[in-house]
Amino acid sequence: MTITLCGFSLSNYYNKTKMVLLEKGVPFDEEYQDFKALQGEAARAASPIGKVPFLKTPQGPLCESAVICEYLEQIAPEPRLLPADPWAAAKVREIALFLELHLELVAREVFGQAFFGAPPTSDSHRARVRRLLERNIPAFKRLTRFAPYVAGDQFTLADCAAYVHLPVVAMATKIVYSEDLVAAHGIDWKAYGKLIAARPSAQRVDADRKADQARTLAAAQASGYKA
Repeated sequence: MTITLCGFSLSNYYNKTKMVLLEKGVPFDEEYQDFKALQGEAARAASPIGKVPFLKTPQGPLCESAVICEYLEQIAPEPRLLPADPWAAAKVREIALFLELHLELVAREVFGQAFFGAPPTSDSHRARVRRLLERNIPAFKRLTRFAPYVAGDQFTLADCAAYVHLPVVAMATKIVYSEDLVAAHGIDWKAYGKLIAARPSAQRVDADRKADQARTLAAAQASGYKA
């Protein structure tokens, strides 16, 4: 069975899915999809609003990273990234979903300013985002254990999400608010990141992301962009 992961490695959701594939040892190809390609009919047939990642399978395409990860857990149940116990598995899903809905997607509202050179949004908008994060980050901390993994003593799907999402939330808040709100609320994401970074899957994801960043910067500079 041939599986193709489509998107680009500057996306943290793409990297979460790629990390799951690597952890499970599922053979896969990668197909780069830039923003122009994502507007095309072929990409929209697989991902109707042009989001990444999406997956091509022999049965057809799948979009939404959470759905893709559940699919991968079913077709490659070992090594497990969700506990066998239904309640424990639900707790892992709870952490990953809470992180994405209430931290990453909230912080994403200031990613343009933080990472892409967009002008700052209004003071009131930035204040609203900060209020939500000041509420949601401590709530996320209450759900997690970091013992040493985010859901306990076993590496799970929640770690694939936390490894790629926590740094971007922390860095965005540091740039926009001059304060790392993740660390400010007692989550030592750097130490946790070092633990996960020792895994071969994380090393592959990080190396590919850095290579893509270098290529993107080189292409921007060649087109006359100046940072």
